[in-house]
Amino acid sequence: MELRHLRYLVTVVDEGTITAAAEKLHVAQPGVSAQLRQLERELGVPLLERGPRAVVPTEAGRAVLPSARAALAAVQDVRDVVAELAGLLRGRVAVGMSTSLPDTVLADPVGDFAAAHPGVDVELGEGTADELVARLRAGRLDLAVAGFPDAPPDGLDGRVLLESPLVAAVAADDELAGRAALAPAELVRRPLICLPRGHGLRAALDTALAAHGLTARVAFESGAMNLLLRLAARGAGVAVVPEPALSAPAVQTLDRPPVAVPLDPPVRTRLHLVWRSGGPGGPAARALLERLLPDAR
Repeated sequence: MELRHLRYLVTVVDEGTITAAAEKLHVAQPGVSAQLRQLERELGVPLLERGPRAVVPTEAGRAVLPSARAALAAVQDVRDVVAELAGLLRGRVAVGMSTSLPDTVLADPVGDFAAAHPGVDVELGEGTADELVARLRAGRLDLAVAGFPDAPPDGLDGRVLLESPLVAAVAADDELAGRAALAPAELVRRPLICLPRGHGLRAALDTALAAHGLTARVAFESGAMNLLLRLAARGAGVAVVPEPALSAPAVQTLDRPPVAVPLDPPVRTRLHLVWRSGGPGGPAARALLERLLPDAR
């Protein structure tokens, strides 16, 4: 068994097809297939189910993947440590962010970090909070910025970057626009516009309503915050969003921006920077963490 066998296996599972994996690895597709078959022969079990449209791991493949990822990470750590001792910052760092976040949250610091450290491969991807947590736990991400109603899930450490109240955003001519506050029972009488399940904001809303024995009637779902607010401004329903979202330039330039109505009792969401418990493993990831959060250790 060689490291390239494990790298090919992990890449195929992550990319979903052998063709996509070969492109990412810059290796001919037949070569990837041959190396995977060699690994399966050596282990004596099939690791992948090869369908016409996608490749998925078998039960044995799923069992092998965590160890394969750990082995590849350990080898990369050795290379990173040597580079660090030589005074060079090299390696790889993968960062995730919620699809609902403004592009300014990570674009500037991650972009500046990548420009300052050309020897580091920096990857930035999007997903829901649930997806980002799964990628962190699987070792596919080093850091992520996502919303959670309370503390980060088990196995993760983090810091709160921002805490915001949720508000009901309604059209300027809506009868609710002049209200001082909106109770949960009144909120669920209207079609709601909000983020899909899996986002921290949606979890905070659903939890708050469930505490009153209520369930949201969601008419529109999207991970794009500006789209939610545009729909609310048109009177399509009530958008439940963090209060700062209404100050975004794209929202304020609308002919008639939506109006924020506080929720009573208040519901808050927290934006966290999170990483696996014990801290990011490689020096590149630790350096980026220090840039994003100077007092993090």
